[in-house]
Amino acid sequence: MAIFGESFDVYSFLLDFAFASGFILLGQLLRSKLKFFQYYFVPASLIAGFLGLAIGPRGIGWVPFSGQFGSYSGMLIVLVFVSIGIRGFEISKGGIKGDVERIGSYCCFKELAYGLQYTLPLLLAFFLLSKLQSGLHPGFGMLLGAGFVGGHGTAAAIGKTFASYGWTDATDLGMTSATIGILTGIFGGIALLKWAAKNKMTSYIKDFNELPGELRTGLIPEEKRETMGKETVSSISLDPLGWHLALLLLPAGLGRILAQIVDSQFHLNIPTFSMGFLVALLFYFILKSVGAYKYVDRHVVGRLGSCFTDYLVFFGVASIKLPVILKYWQPFSLLMLAGIAIVFFTYLYLAPRMMKDNWVERGIFCFGYLTGVFAIGFTLLRIADPDMKSKTLEDTALLGPLNTWTDVFNISFGPILLSTGRFGMYIGLMSAYAITWFVISRVMKWWYPNLPKARPGLIE
Repeated sequence: MAIFGESFDVYSFLLDFAFASGFILLGQLLRSKLKFFQYYFVPASLIAGFLGLAIGPRGIGWVPFSGQFGSYSGMLIVLVFVSIGIRGFEISKGGIKGDVERIGSYCCFKELAYGLQYTLPLLLAFFLLSKLQSGLHPGFGMLLGAGFVGGHGTAAAIGKTFASYGWTDATDLGMTSATIGILTGIFGGIALLKWAAKNKMTSYIKDFNELPGELRTGLIPEEKRETMGKETVSSISLDPLGWHLALLLLPAGLGRILAQIVDSQFHLNIPTFSMGFLVALLFYFILKSVGAYKYVDRHVVGRLGSCFTDYLVFFGVASIKLPVILKYWQPFSLLMLAGIAIVFFTYLYLAPRMMKDNWVERGIFCFGYLTGVFAIGFTLLRIADPDMKSKTLEDTALLGPLNTWTDVFNISFGPILLSTGRFGMYIGLMSAYAITWFVISRVMKWWYPNLPKARPGLIE
C-alpha cells in the first residue's frame, strides 16, 4: 500500500513532519544514550538528519517521504528569519562606556572573520577551482560562507536564490557545506579547548569530566528546569502559543506575497525570507509603537525559531542529493578544506591578536558560530566559561543589530550579484567590508601581537 498519493495534499505534509519528528526523537534518544554523541555534543537534529539521509528516500529508501521532501528547508528558513524580525533589536543595556575596547575589539574580530569567509573562498574558486572543473558557477565559493558562518538556514536561503537564477545544485552543496561546518565546530572546537587548557591559556575552564550531565545528554533534571516563557494572553481568549505562532505565520505569508508582487511587477527576485524578515520587523515596530509588544514574549518567539531550525537541519541534511556532491567532489573537497583552514586560522592567529582579554573563551564562541550554529558556540562557551564571566554573550547581543543587517544584505543580494555577472562588485564590497574592520582594529590600537597567548584571568 502506498502511503503517499500521486498528488501532494495536506496529509502528505502531516506524514512528512511525522516521519521527521520520529527521526528527531530517535536522534535525541541516541544523544542521551551514546557516549560518542555526548562527548562531542552532537545536536539531535543533526543525528536525525544523517539517519534520514541513510534510510530515507535519498538513501536506501526504507522510510518514504513525499515529493516535496526537499522543499521544506526553503519554507522553514522563512519562519526562522521572521522570528528574528519579531524579536526586534532589544539588546543588552550593560555599561558600554567603560567597555569600548572590549566590545570594539570583539566586533572587529567577529566582522573580519565573517568577511574572510565570504571573500577568500570566492577568490579561491574563481581563480583556482574553476581551472580544475570547467563550468563552475561564479558563486561556487559563496557556498563556504553560506554553510559555515551561515549554517543550514543560510545555506537553504542562498541555495534557493541561486536556484531561482538557474543553479539548482547550490542547495544540496550548501547543505553539505553546513553539515561539514557543524562537524568542524563540534570536533574542532573540543580539540581547540583541550589544547588551550593543556597550555594554560584558559581563564575559567573546568575539567571536561566535571561538566553537568544535561550538557552531555540533552536531558534536564527536574531541579534544573526553567520556564520556557510567560503567558502574555489569557488562554480563555487565545492560547499563548497560538498567539505567538500567529505573529510568525502572518509576516511569513505576507512576505511571500510581497516577494511575488515585486517579482511580477519589477522582475526583481527578492528572496521570500528577506521579505518575511522585513515584514516581521515592521510588525515589531508597530507593536512597540502602539504598546502591544509587552504582550510578546521574546523568549517564546526564540524557542519557536529554534524549533523551526531543528526541523530545518533535519530536512536539509536528509534531503541532500549525493549524486550532486559527487558531481563536484574535487573542487568541493578543496573548498571545504580551505574553509576548515580559515576557521582554524581565525581562532589560532587572529583571536589572540585582536582580543586582549579572554581571547580563548570569546574566540571559541565565535569558532562555534563561524562553523554554522550559535548553539555550538554556546555549548563551547559553556565549557570554557561556565559562569559566563567573559561577557561574551552580552557583547554578542549588543552587536546583534549590526550582524542582522549585514547578514540580510549579504544573503539577499550576494547570490543575485553573483548570478547576474557582477562578481567584481560583490567581491569588492565584501573585501572592503573585511578590510575596514581590520583597519579599525589597527587604528584604534586593538591589535595585541606581543601579548602571550597564555594570559588567563584578565576579566574577573
